[in-house]
Amino acid sequence: MGRFAGLIKRTVGGNERELIKLEYADNDTLFVPIHQAERITRYVGPDDSSPKLNRLGTQEWTKLYKKASEGAQEVAEAMLKLYAARAVAQGYAFRPDTPWQHELEATFPYVETEDQLTAIREVKQDMEQSAPMDRLVCGDVGFGKTEVALRAAFKAAMDGKQVAVLVPTTILAQQHYQTFSQRLQPFPVKVEMLSRFRTEEQQSTIVEGIGSGALDIVIGTHRLLSEDVRFKDLGLLIVDEEQRFGITHKERLKQLRAEVDTLALTATPIPRTLYMSITGLRDISVIQTPPDERLPVATHIGSYDEKLVRQALLRELDRSGQVFFVHNRVRTIRAVVDQLRKLVPEASFIVGHGQMNEQELENVMAAFARGNYDVLISTSIIESGLDIPNANTLIVDRADWFGLAELYQLRGRVGRSAQQAYAYFFHPPYHQLTEEARQRLETIAEETQLGAGLSIAMRDLEIRGAGDLLGKRQSGHIAAVGFQLYTQLLAQAVQKLKAQQGLSTASHALAVQAPPLAAHLAS
Repeated sequence: MGRFAGLIKRTVGGNERELIKLEYADNDTLFVPIHQAERITRYVGPDDSSPKLNRLGTQEWTKLYKKASEGAQEVAEAMLKLYAARAVAQGYAFRPDTPWQHELEATFPYVETEDQLTAIREVKQDMEQSAPMDRLVCGDVGFGKTEVALRAAFKAAMDGKQVAVLVPTTILAQQHYQTFSQRLQPFPVKVEMLSRFRTEEQQSTIVEGIGSGALDIVIGTHRLLSEDVRFKDLGLLIVDEEQRFGITHKERLKQLRAEVDTLALTATPIPRTLYMSITGLRDISVIQTPPDERLPVATHIGSYDEKLVRQALLRELDRSGQVFFVHNRVRTIRAVVDQLRKLVPEASFIVGHGQMNEQELENVMAAFARGNYDVLISTSIIESGLDIPNANTLIVDRADWFGLAELYQLRGRVGRSAQQAYAYFFHPPYHQLTEEARQRLETIAEETQLGAGLSIAMRDLEIRGAGDLLGKRQSGHIAAVGFQLYTQLLAQAVQKLKAQQGLSTASHALAVQAPPLAAHLAS
């Protein structure tokens, strides 16, 4: 474990070379040629761990490295048991695409990106195998994950199997229901939605339809995981933003996963999901190519400024666009509306939050989507999946209250068309922020490039700490050698065990790097 001390130039054998300077305990120094930089990994550990620098030429680091390797071996063996059970489990092998599948795909109104086509191909290949699929599609907000899910759902329905699409919020359920219904309307596929937007009478009719097999595709919130919901012949489970579900829901998901093909979609994978994909335990498809004409969202971070708010709203109104204004406190949301009405009397406002009754909230969202109002003032219920291409300005009040993944998802509500979009994240005076809130806001300001979801997830992991991922014992190993190196050790252990047991490696497991030097970066 050493500290990065910068890059220096030295003349070696008559040639000038760039070297990485690493400092160790007792003023020990090591110079690493720049072309060997991949043999160094950056230290990322739990929040409360201060890595101790090692001395060069001692056995201290070797012992830590050995212990961490043994810990990784234990985890790898436990993971491989699960992997092996899944590999031999008998699922349903779907038949090749039908002519109707090609017809549906031809109706997609956009040009598929290369990554999107690859993800679709990989999902279909998995579905046509007899082993149950467990694939994660990781792609930025608005990069076309829903289309991947829709095509997989249609493929399953064409083979007489039922599909459950599980989403974290009623609004996202409504959005997916509209998309699926619209695209599948010309085909003999029955699509329904099960959420609190449905009356009790409607819900019981839908549950009956699920049990009798009358419904092919059901989109719903955690209500889909209730005891009374029994599918007649479930063949595919699609989970959107899995990290938003609680522990009890995940236990129910585990039971379903063992028997049916599972497709998970996410923009910012949680650390445990990253682990599973990095180690090759879970297949992963990454959609990194942005759609044509997509522009990065211009992002502003700063203290709340009424002049800037008025300017932002008027600029969007001048181009006939709409605005999301997020205030995450129901108790004070009406006061914010009154304030904004005084500030921008030219605009029309509508309010939406999770404490409204179902019909009222549905009406609010529908009215805003139709363009009847200029500004939607809401809580963070708009965070997941809401797609209103005409809304291209986002204003977030008290952005310091939100997690990094939440901020990223909120920003994904705008910039979904060829128009330049703007996101304003406001916070109290800088000195009042916690260190963690400052880091989150700095990260969202830096990561403005298209396709930043994975790097945001990794940064979130660094800010929150990596120690609680695999239990207390493993967190000690992670703290000792750092998350990145530990993950490499785990990936190596999994790969080695797979080779010994003759298991095939997951198609998109990340490549394992060569064992790193004893040189290890503390910062």
